[in-house]
Amino acid sequence: MTVTEVQLLSAGAAKGLVLALQPEFERASGMRLASTFGAVGAMREQLDGGAPCDAIVLTRSMIDALAAAGKADAGTVRDIGWVHTGVAVLQGAAAPTVANAAALRTLLQHARAIYLPDPERATAGIHALKVLRELGQAQPERLRPHPNGAAAMAAMARDADADAVGITQISEILYTPGLHLLGTLPVPYALATLYSAAVVKGARRAEAATGLLVLLTAPAQAQLRQRSGFEPH
Repeated sequence: MTVTEVQLLSAGAAKGLVLALQPEFERASGMRLASTFGAVGAMREQLDGGAPCDAIVLTRSMIDALAAAGKADAGTVRDIGWVHTGVAVLQGAAAPTVANAAALRTLLQHARAIYLPDPERATAGIHALKVLRELGQAQPERLRPHPNGAAAMAAMARDADADAVGITQISEILYTPGLHLLGTLPVPYALATLYSAAVVKGARRAEAATGLLVLLTAPAQAQLRQRSGFEPH
């Protein structure tokens, strides 16, 4: 028997939350959730390129732009929550503070490698590169960019370099085994991004996609969202 699929294109920041709720969604809907995760720019490119899609999870600003362009159903938009950009080190490595700009600069100065998402298409990657440049720590030989934050953090954990530092959305740090979240980027480099979900125009499984959005944003899932790195909107 063929199982009907609901197609989701999602920012990597929401991967942990989506995967945690996938079993519940599939039980309730009787459908399979087929998710693709990546940098928000890459997900936008897939949608624009005609990739099969019923629902999207992206930054609120990008979803608003898609709704204005007639590619997302503005009436279905639901906010999931804010995600801060954070700093990670290897589990068990020294865990200095990053409570202020001076502490962050000191940490980065001593980093042998700096892992980050795509600095051109990922929200956290674009911001991370800007911060690194402002702090004078963007030497190309130390940068380890990856297609998205999940890939960057997985590579950092796999490489097991105790002198490495990772910068990405805290939700991507929290669901990567082997990493320790030091904290969010300090002022004036802090960044909080609002992520939202919507059903795309012309979705083949619009009703089921709406059910997915309701599940992702339900009050009953507030604690799960918080554990996954999302703050209430």
